[in-house]
Amino acid sequence: MTQGALEQALRPMGDGPLVEAMRYAVRGGKGLRGFLVMESARLHGVGVEQAVWPAASIEAMHAYSLVHDDLPCMDDDALRRGQPTVHVKWDEAAAVLAGDALQTLAFDLLARPEVGPSGVRVQLVANMARAAGAQGMVRGQALDIAAETADAPLTLEQITALQAAKTGALIGWSAEAGAVLGGINPGPMRHYAGALGLAFQIADDILDVTGDAAVAGKALRKDAAAGKATFVSLLGLDGAKARAAQLVDEACAALESYGARAETLKDAARFVIARRN
Repeated sequence: MTQGALEQALRPMGDGPLVEAMRYAVRGGKGLRGFLVMESARLHGVGVEQAVWPAASIEAMHAYSLVHDDLPCMDDDALRRGQPTVHVKWDEAAAVLAGDALQTLAFDLLARPEVGPSGVRVQLVANMARAAGAQGMVRGQALDIAAETADAPLTLEQITALQAAKTGALIGWSAEAGAVLGGINPGPMRHYAGALGLAFQIADDILDVTGDAAVAGKALRKDAAAGKATFVSLLGLDGAKARAAQLVDEACAALESYGARAETLKDAARFVIARRN
């Protein structure tokens, strides 16, 4: 359904190279962030027709972040979701422009009247701007780039803060969106998302060491080759697995007040450390 909303939003833009690159960038992937929006909306009594646009919005924002992160000036990756990255399939200019367009599309989708009253839309837009910008994801990316040339590897505290911004901020927005749509205190969802986002990144670090690139759909073991600190390098493989499992327990505990209605979100937390890509 989220993918359908993205296609609907892209359709009026035509079929030129820019839109083709945008469509290409949003295809595939786990769809975790959009799923979190839809499921948290269901948990807070918000209808699908209202929630689908914020779900599509976060997937557009996430896709933009991946397109730019893959560029040669950033992580310089040639493979994403099992396909050539956008700058490889087209060129760097096309990737920059497609990413820019996906970022602005994310805010356009949040402004749609179907999302709800103007106050709700403004809150979602403001929260997105903070989560995606210099207080959130982009800050995490900047810290990650700086770590590549730092005199010493990051400490556990530093890498936790980095990943809370780079990966956790958009996951946090996704999990809280349903409560915002429903006009309900997002506190429990914030606690859930904080633990979930960190578990997700630790699982990524574990996959980078133990995974299969063909299954993961992207290059692996780049961090180790670059000498970058990861949760695995700092905690050891067994320690990282134990910490991820502990975080999943914390995420599930944050949802206890919802009872059995939150079981799907608990399953999502368990999934992030059991996945193979």
